[in-house]
Amino acid sequence: MLVFLLFVLGLAVGSFLNVLIDRIPQGQSPFKGRSYCDKCKKTLKWYDMIPVLSFLILKGKCRYCRTHISFYYPLVEFITGVMFVIVFAYVYGLRSTDYGLSFSILNSPFGLAQGGQFSTFLYYLFILPSFIVIFFTDLKYGIIPDKIVYPSVVIFTIYHLSILPSASLRAGNFPFGLAQGGQFSIFNYLLSGIGAFIFFLVLFLITKGKGMGFGDVKLAFLLGLFLGFPKILAALYLAFLTGALIGSILIIWRKKKLKGGTIPFGPFLIIGTVLSLFFGEKILRLASLWLSF
Repeated sequence: MLVFLLFVLGLAVGSFLNVLIDRIPQGQSPFKGRSYCDKCKKTLKWYDMIPVLSFLILKGKCRYCRTHISFYYPLVEFITGVMFVIVFAYVYGLRSTDYGLSFSILNSPFGLAQGGQFSTFLYYLFILPSFIVIFFTDLKYGIIPDKIVYPSVVIFTIYHLSILPSASLRAGNFPFGLAQGGQFSIFNYLLSGIGAFIFFLVLFLITKGKGMGFGDVKLAFLLGLFLGFPKILAALYLAFLTGALIGSILIIWRKKKLKGGTIPFGPFLIIGTVLSLFFGEKILRLASLWLSF
């Protein structure tokens, strides 16, 4: 039941993310004015905006003008709902039992809010939806909004300053207190963010902004802060790998020309980051085994 409620909550949050995705690039406030159809400008009723369900009931068309509704809207809602469940399983630990799947925290009625896990859970529930907004905003409009990137950096700072000070103080046996016994300090995240920023800034300057936008540079800084080292390396590798693969496919299908058209790189950075967050250790382990051969 808890997992189902989290999924429904994620659907509702996804509906708000759609508002951010559409309004921020246009300079509109997401908190003012009710939602309306982009074609006929008719104000939508509450039953027109039930996440995913309204889209299915209306068969993907506006109730009033019958214009097709973009599939982006239910997709964002569904992805957000699934993401809420995945983050919950990642933070609190999904385990298999004789009775199916369960979470150890459910042994206590107040288990969800105990310890630092709850802070981490809330942290991910802010940052990862922000990544969803960045993904679809860049995909639809070619924009990585500062109004999403900068607040995410602030949330990172607040979270890590409140969670990691003691770990940073204990990491005194290494230069700059980077790590001790595998536990990374806040300096690791900062240096990872700066390193990713410099790397993308160099690409931006070399290509004179044609191969890499400055929004990607700022996004790389945020992703470096979020992942730390060495997960940021896995994220960048996956981003360039998937970007090259998808780009080649689009060129072959003549959806994009080799010269002229541009392919947003932000979505690939987000894909690489999410994969690295959940599977970074395994990816790096496989990479090290491959290099050893």
